Formats: sequence, structure tokens, C-alpha cells
Amino acid sequence: MTTAQEFWETFYSERDQVWSGRPNPLLVREAERLTPGSALDIGCAEGGDAVWLAARGWRVLGVDVSQVALDRALKHASDAGVEISVEQHDLAATFPEGLYHLVSAQFLHSPVELEGERNRILKRASEAVAPGGYLVIGGHGNAPSWSPHHDMHFPTNKEVLDHLRLMDNWSVITDDVVTRPIVGPEGQEETRQDNLLTLKRLF
Repeated sequence: MTTAQEFWETFYSERDQVWSGRPNPLLVREAERLTPGSALDIGCAEGGDAVWLAARGWRVLGVDVSQVALDRALKHASDAGVEISVEQHDLAATFPEGLYHLVSAQFLHSPVELEGERNRILKRASEAVAPGGYLVIGGHGNAPSWSPHHDMHFPTNKEVLDHLRLMDNWSVITDDVVTRPIVGPEGQEETRQDNLLTLKRLF
């Protein structure tokens, strides 16, 4: 069985650049109104979100299972004239230390994910939020018809909240489903839904 690290190292090594380098709109929507502090970007990929946060004054640690992706994130930051830190983690096995004013988990989906792995990672992410800090979770709600993963189950916000089992020291700031148009490789026009949760740890 292919491990998560093997899969993602191969995924990134096959192309010089996979993602656009721009930040995820869901994170931008939520984080642009926050006061910068320390931020943890889990599954940071090539650093689009981490670099955007750093440019806004956040002290950012980006974490990913792929060293290829992390190397690109560091180069992206250097090219943009900002500093970020990175650590390589298979989040199902290890997690960075410390507490953060913002923990971001954007599109933490994987075709080699083990059952329940994402839930455990998000629970650990919630534990890394400092009092007064925020957890922003963005995830797909469905897949387009042309995707090989169109029959994959994408958790709803309610399912995510049920698995997190947060105590009463948390408040739900945003619970939203965002619909956006997408165009397929052969010009197919469809819509895709993304789920967005922003949670604040009160104390």
C-alpha cells in the first residue's frame, strides 16, 4: 500500500508547480479580519496560504507530509520577500508542538487517507489553538462528475463538528456552504460546493 508520504512526494515531483500560488479564498475570507499573530498551516502544500498570511504579518509555520512541497513553499516565501517556517509531518503520526492564534486546515483530503485519519488530525488541530484563537477548516462538499473521486464522501460541517466534540469554551463563528462555478477539462460547466467552518476558542 502506498503511504501518504510516498503518494504526495510523487504527486509534487511529477510537475514543477501544482497549485497557483494564490491563497485559498475561504481562508482569505475568514483570516483577513483577524489580528495577526502565530499561525499554523497544516497541509500547507506549496505555501500559497502560508505566504499570504506572512505577508499580512503572521508568524507562520507550514506543515506538510511532502518535502518537495515544503521546499517549494520556502522558495515561494523567499520570492515574495517574506519568512515562513516549515516542518515535515505525516499528521496521522506526528503533529507540531505549540499553541497558535490561528490554525488553518484547508482541503485536508487525501486519496490514501485511512478511515478516521482526517477526524483525528482535525481534533489535534483544535488542541493546538491558543485561548482566543481560531480554527479555520475549509473542505470540499462534493466532487465534479469528471473527477476520479466523484463518489468520495466529503464530510459536512455537522459531521466535522460532531467528530471534534468541542467543549463549551468554543464558539462557532462561521458555518457555511459556498457554491462556486467550475469548468472541467473538456469545458464542462458545473458547480462545486465547499464547506467552511471557523471556530473560536474562547478560553
